[in-house]
Amino acid sequence: MQQSAVAPGIDRRLAALQRFAFAITLLNILGHSFLGFEQSWAQPVIAVLTAYAAELLIEVVDATTQRRRPKFLGGARPMINFLLPAHITGLAVCMLLYSNELLMPIVFATVVAIASKALLRVRVERGRRHFLNPSNTGITATLLLFPFVGIAPPYQFTENLSGWADWILPVVFIASGTFLNAKLTQRIPLIASWLAMFVLQAVMRSVFFDSELAAALNPMTGVAFLLFTFYMLSDPATTPSAPRMQVVFGASVAAVYGMLMLLHIVFGLFFALTIVCCARGVALAVAARSIEPPQLDVPTMSGIAAGTS
Repeated sequence: MQQSAVAPGIDRRLAALQRFAFAITLLNILGHSFLGFEQSWAQPVIAVLTAYAAELLIEVVDATTQRRRPKFLGGARPMINFLLPAHITGLAVCMLLYSNELLMPIVFATVVAIASKALLRVRVERGRRHFLNPSNTGITATLLLFPFVGIAPPYQFTENLSGWADWILPVVFIASGTFLNAKLTQRIPLIASWLAMFVLQAVMRSVFFDSELAAALNPMTGVAFLLFTFYMLSDPATTPSAPRMQVVFGASVAAVYGMLMLLHIVFGLFFALTIVCCARGVALAVAARSIEPPQLDVPTMSGIAAGTS
């Protein structure tokens, strides 16, 4: 009975990874071939290869130190399933960053993204797990350390579309993202609270800080915002599972974004998600320490002898 209860969760996670990997691969192919992506073809290729290499290397090192069998062994299917997260991370990083013709910033972002899963972990009920969104972490670190690197221009997703086609692509993203998060990741409460609080912070900035409401809401009209909302923010591995905590998480990201905008800090979406993930990681670490069993004083032979003398 216990095994059947766990299996659906594993299948759901794998199904989500497979669909997401297929969708982001198709988007990158269409983007570079037709939609108008500004990056070169070399960047997604080098990003994916770097992600594969980093993921495999970390797994080999971990398996060796733990004296276990690497997870990717056993044929083509285990290898493909093992590399799905790395594949998604590599394509997401290179799709959202713009470093002109430079490749090394993309390599750096990808390595940071993959390494963060292994290096930055907290103890939870079922062991240790990473708390930072990998792709977002790689993007954030690159934006902070390389000022000449920016975010890909939002217009690139629909640059070569016009007329009714301008509406088709966003509708596809919303429909597929809603299905993915409703049926597989189960993160609809998180997305709903994020969108509601994003509107609320825009209204509050307009009322209390003289921001233009249309400008504050304008990011919601871009494809990049949809990708962030449905495919990055809702990462099931780095967000809460309980619906109430999902609401808190999503609203917190929007609230932090609003504060960053008041401080005139650019790239607020990515920085806000990193800040909230870090805060959640600290909270998980504190909670883990608070439930640690008390250390019992075990008497030693010298102590017994001293007590009887």
